[in-house]
Amino acid sequence: MHQDDKNPIRGRGASDNPANRFEGKYIDYELDEETGEKPAQDTKLIPDDTKEVLSKNDSPDIPFTYGLNPYRGCEHGCIYCYARPTHEFLGFSAGLDFESRIMVKYDAAEKLRSKFASKKWIPEPIIMSGVTDPFQPIERKLEITRSCLEVFAEARNPVGIITKNYLVTRDIDLLEELATYNAVHVTLSITTLDRDLARVMEPRTSQPNRRFKAIEELADRGISVGVNVAPIIPGLTDHECPQILERARDAGATRAAYTIVRLPHGVKDLFKEWLEQHFPDRKEKVLNRIRDIRDGKLYESEFRDRFKGKGEFAEQIRNMFAIQTDKLNLNNKELRLSTKHFQRPQEGQSRLF
Repeated sequence: MHQDDKNPIRGRGASDNPANRFEGKYIDYELDEETGEKPAQDTKLIPDDTKEVLSKNDSPDIPFTYGLNPYRGCEHGCIYCYARPTHEFLGFSAGLDFESRIMVKYDAAEKLRSKFASKKWIPEPIIMSGVTDPFQPIERKLEITRSCLEVFAEARNPVGIITKNYLVTRDIDLLEELATYNAVHVTLSITTLDRDLARVMEPRTSQPNRRFKAIEELADRGISVGVNVAPIIPGLTDHECPQILERARDAGATRAAYTIVRLPHGVKDLFKEWLEQHFPDRKEKVLNRIRDIRDGKLYESEFRDRFKGKGEFAEQIRNMFAIQTDKLNLNNKELRLSTKHFQRPQEGQSRLF
């Protein structure tokens, strides 16, 4: 039965499993008999046998062609995550399923090596990860992202990494090796400085201070690193942008970017429910601010506008960001990763240290 009065679930961003928009199925989790609440769901890992390891992007407002996602679904559980609806293509829900039913590409490194070994591959930068975080908690145990980075280092193929997790520093040896060939850039996404807000909004990410620490450790080892103030949530986190940029610069970041929160498909309802649970006094302010930059809607899918929004309030954010990055000398050099050191690996041969 659908639970009308939903309570937050400790350690999860969503508190419900809305119906899959393609199949119309609602998958509920049973209530605990003693507490009457939904228990935190254990993560289940499901093998992903996708044939192609690289996903090709043809969106005109995304500056890369290939992405590598070792995982589909993400334990981080960020309530605002624009990738939640992708789980519906797999027959799951964009809610709790997205956080607890993780598709795993166990053979990602093997397939990546085969891709690089093929004479058809023309080296170019690949983004890890264009959809879900490659350093989400289960990576600590499975090390699939690390095995892929070993292949990148072996082939010296450039890679860009986007993450919210301090775990990226575990692989600093491989990142440092890639940095010697100007073949890596790491971006830490930081949404808020407020620990309590982060705990309920992005429940299984690294706390903000740990992400700044990751920037510092990467920069100290000569690894190109930047910050993504993403997503900015109008009426909730937009006022924090200048301080996030300053702290990231002080930690060693040389580049900065931002996006405004995107709420496609069922994410809109999940986000509204989350606001009602945690910030009922701010709910309407936040939703109205989002509508202000989305032509009166909670989501606009138009290319380019979908990331930055439009209108007066979006322009204020854009101007503030430009002023702050200029003041802090961020983005003052072009980022261009190199492919000139690429070397084709032997297919099926393991990396030797």
